[in-house]
Amino acid sequence: MTNEQVLAAMREHDVKFIRLWFTDILGRLKSVAIPSQQWPRVAEHGLRFDGSSITGFNPVEESDMVAVPDVSTFAVLPWRPAEQAVARVICDIRTPDGRPYEGDPRYVLRRAEQRARDMGFDDFHVAPEMEFFYFRDAAGTEPLDRGGYFDLTTLDAASDVRRETVLTLEGLGIDVAFSHHESGPSQHEIDIAGAGVLKLADDVMTYRTVVKEIALAHGWYATFMPKPMAGENGSGMHMHFHLRRDGRNAFHDPADEHALSPTGKAFVAGVLEAARETCVVFAQWVNSYKRLVPGFEAPVYVGWSGRNRSSIVRVAGHPAGGEDAPVPELRSPDPACNPYLAFAALLHAGLDGIERQATLPPPMEANLYHLSHEERLRAGVETLPPTLGEAAELAAASELLLTSFGEHIHSRLIELKREEWREFHGHVTEWERARYLPLL
Repeated sequence: MTNEQVLAAMREHDVKFIRLWFTDILGRLKSVAIPSQQWPRVAEHGLRFDGSSITGFNPVEESDMVAVPDVSTFAVLPWRPAEQAVARVICDIRTPDGRPYEGDPRYVLRRAEQRARDMGFDDFHVAPEMEFFYFRDAAGTEPLDRGGYFDLTTLDAASDVRRETVLTLEGLGIDVAFSHHESGPSQHEIDIAGAGVLKLADDVMTYRTVVKEIALAHGWYATFMPKPMAGENGSGMHMHFHLRRDGRNAFHDPADEHALSPTGKAFVAGVLEAARETCVVFAQWVNSYKRLVPGFEAPVYVGWSGRNRSSIVRVAGHPAGGEDAPVPELRSPDPACNPYLAFAALLHAGLDGIERQATLPPPMEANLYHLSHEERLRAGVETLPPTLGEAAELAAASELLLTSFGEHIHSRLIELKREEWREFHGHVTEWERARYLPLL
């Protein structure tokens, strides 16, 4: 969409306000609204704001930032009134002298894309499977139904809400692959069709907002919290991914048992080698590690497989499926991550693997959940870090993340995650009081 098309759309839809969207380092959506008459000026020059109040941005002594609209992302928000409508546009963040701001997660992903292009690839395609829960309200975890995986009965109380959500996403230019009830009570999944990685990251931010807005309109609360209920499956964001070269899937090889080319194998090998040090980007909250435990479908073992889901990467391709056969799938991320940083980390890790011609280890076809701890140790099976604290320290020592994110985001992210872990580590939970207070 060009600026001329934006102006025409504003007239056609009676747009009176435009929200400028961007994210902080943790992937939380930020927004400032301007009246439509201010659009020509802001579209050309951007909008100045105080970056010192944005998590992970610059301190107060160097806080001036400029939000520069990416006009191609302009869209009218369907859940706002049709009269005097509201639109949104996603922004890149720049410094007052016009340079890209090193603390902008969108800029980090743009740099990762450029690295792929410099290596001869057209783009990086990602297709996320995003799960979430509906609850009665934000104060608790009372589910709306007791449905299970793929249920289509009265147990699935949110079928119509999910339908409305899909239609809203499509109205915003987001292609939906399919949707269904997930395994947990009142847990749902809406999958986005694959697209270029920058658009996909923008779509993920929009998706999370749409899901919450439509739920709120029906009096419910939608959450992307990774593990809101003990004893139930958590919510993941499985990422199907591949590089494209000359308009074709560079990971596809019909002669291979798993339909995976040497380029694809080296990419996956790079992802596996960096799995522990990049984990904090895909699972960035204390609660994320309550999901990453054996027994609840979330993978914790660093390896790949063509069949089982206990390893963090699945390559369920088949030569007869052609280029549309399933591509590699990273299963460890959750939907509360920052998609710009998560996709950038995934892409850089894989490109490192290609540059080094990394060797893909043999697949782990056995269900690793059924092996004892000693058997896994003897087999050399590594696990993802079990806590945010350990993940943060692995990330702190990661040259890959430092190079991928730059000094600013790398250091700020580690600082924020260390502080979150310190707060949690010193917190006394209800579980501890119930277990120990009567005994000790």
